[in-house]
Amino acid sequence: MTQFMNNKEDIVTDAVDGVIAVSGGKLARLDGYPHIRVVVRNDWDKSKVALVSGGGSGHEPAHAGFVGEGMLTAAVCGDVFASPSVDAVLAGILAVTGPAGCLLIVKNYTGDRLNFGLAAERAKAFGLDVSMVVVDDDVALPDLPQARGVAGTLFVHKIAGALAARGVKLGEITRRVEKVIAGTKTIGMSLDTCTVPGSPKESRIPKGMAELGLGIHGEAGVEQIQYSDARQAMDAVVAKLGKHMGDGHHVALLNNLGGASVLEMAVLANEMVNSSIAGKLKWIVGPAAMVTSLDMRGFSVSVYPVDAEDLDALSQSTPLSAWPGISEITPVTVLNLPDGLAPIKPLPSEHAETRAFLTKCCEILIKSEADLNALDAKSGDGDTGSTLAGAARALIATMDTLPLADHTQLYRAIGQELSQTMGGSSGVLLAIFFAAAGDAASSGLSMTGSLKAGLARMQEIGGAKLGDRTMVDALHPALDALEDNLQLAAKAARAGADHTATLTKANAGRATYINAQQLEGHTDPGAEAVARLFEHLQG
Repeated sequence: MTQFMNNKEDIVTDAVDGVIAVSGGKLARLDGYPHIRVVVRNDWDKSKVALVSGGGSGHEPAHAGFVGEGMLTAAVCGDVFASPSVDAVLAGILAVTGPAGCLLIVKNYTGDRLNFGLAAERAKAFGLDVSMVVVDDDVALPDLPQARGVAGTLFVHKIAGALAARGVKLGEITRRVEKVIAGTKTIGMSLDTCTVPGSPKESRIPKGMAELGLGIHGEAGVEQIQYSDARQAMDAVVAKLGKHMGDGHHVALLNNLGGASVLEMAVLANEMVNSSIAGKLKWIVGPAAMVTSLDMRGFSVSVYPVDAEDLDALSQSTPLSAWPGISEITPVTVLNLPDGLAPIKPLPSEHAETRAFLTKCCEILIKSEADLNALDAKSGDGDTGSTLAGAARALIATMDTLPLADHTQLYRAIGQELSQTMGGSSGVLLAIFFAAAGDAASSGLSMTGSLKAGLARMQEIGGAKLGDRTMVDALHPALDALEDNLQLAAKAARAGADHTATLTKANAGRATYINAQQLEGHTDPGAEAVARLFEHLQG
C-alpha cells in the first residue's frame, strides 16, 4: 500500500467523516453509509435557495470543502471518480430544500447529468422547486459534442453562493450562473497521471513530456508535448485559452490538480501574470488546490470575463478555508535595499588569465551539479550541487564587473558576490573565506597564504575541523600541499574527500543530523566538490 488509507472501499467514508470531525461543528452528514454520503451545513434553516453539488470523490477539497456559509449547502460524494447514486443526490436535495427551492450544480459528465437529473425530477414530484445547471468549461477537446466540467465550476459555486446568501430567488440565481457557465473556459496540463486508490498507476505520460488538456479523472488530453520548463508549459495552456477570450477584464482561477508543490504553483502564477493573456487578466483566485485529481502533478487555468456584479459576488467573504479568495493582480513591487546592504562595487578590470581560470572553476562546478546533488541526497537535502552551480552561474554572469586584474580586491568581490547569490551555510562560509583571503592578500601574503588565512577564518567562525566530515577535509590538505605544486594539492584533496566516506560521524554541517548508517560509504559532497576542482584544474 502506497497511500494513506485503510482500504479502498472505506476511503471516501473515512475522508468524509474526517472533514466533518474537523469542521468545528459546522458540518454534518446524512445517515446512509456507505451508499449515501452527503455533507450538509449544520446551520441551514431552508429559508434561502439551497445549493447542491457533488460528483465523484478524489477532487478534494471539492466538493465537501466548499460546503458552508456563502457557498454550497450540501455536497453529494460518490466513489472515487464515480457519480453518486440517484438516491444519494435525492437525499441531499430533500435534506436542505425549503420553499425557496434548490439549485443543482453539475459538472458535465454523463453519470453526473443522469443521476442528478433523475434526482431532480423525483424531487419535483415531491413538490420541490428544483433547477439544474450543467458546467461545461473545458476547452481542451473542441470536437467533443459535450465539453467536460472542470475547475471553472468553482466560479458557479461562489457566485451562486453569494447570491443565495443575499436571498436572491432561484430563477434569478439560475439565470446568472448560466451566464457564468457560458463565459467560463478552462484547460489543464500535467506532467504525470494520478494514482487511483487500490489500482496500479497508469504511466501514460513519458518522462520529459507533458499532457495538455487531460481531464480531472485522468482522461487523456488533446496532445502530449515536450516539456522544458514552467514558462513553456504556461504558454501552451494560455495559447489554448486565448482563442476563447474576448476583450475586457477577466478573472483567472489557478488550480493545483493535487501533486504540484506550493513553490511550483507560485512559479506558475508568475508565468501566468506575465503570459500572452496577461493584459486581459485583472484578478486571480489561487493558486491553490481546489478541484484536484488525487495526486496529479499538474495545474489548470480557468478564465471568466467578470462584470461588476459577478466580481462583487466573487469577493463576498466566506469562512471556508478551501476558497482562497480573489485578489487583484498587481505589478511586483521592488524596494531599495536598506542602507548598508547595497554593496559598494569595486572598479572592474580585465585580466585574461584570471578570467579563464575563474570561468574554468565555475564550469567544473556547473558540470558537477547532478553528481553532487545525488551525493548530498545521501547525507543532506540533495542541493549541494545546485547551490554551488547557481553561485558559479552568477559569478560567470557578473564577470565583467569584477576587478580581475587586482587579486586583493577580487577575493573580496567574490566573497561579496557569494554572500548575495549563494544560499545555505555553504554560501556564508565561502563568503567569509574569500573576504578573509582578500584581507590577507592586502597585507602582502601570497596567494596560497591568503587562501590559508581565509580557511582559518572560515574554520574559526564555522567551527569545522579536520575529520568533521566537511569540505575542510579536502580543502585543508589541498592548501597545505599547494605550497609545492597543484598536482600534489589535487592528490591531497582527493585523499581528503575519499576519507570522508569512512567517517560515520559528522561534527559540523547538515550531515550532523544524519545517522551513521546513512553516512557510511558516502563522500561528503562539499569535500567532493573541492577535490573535483583541484583535479580538473591540474589537468
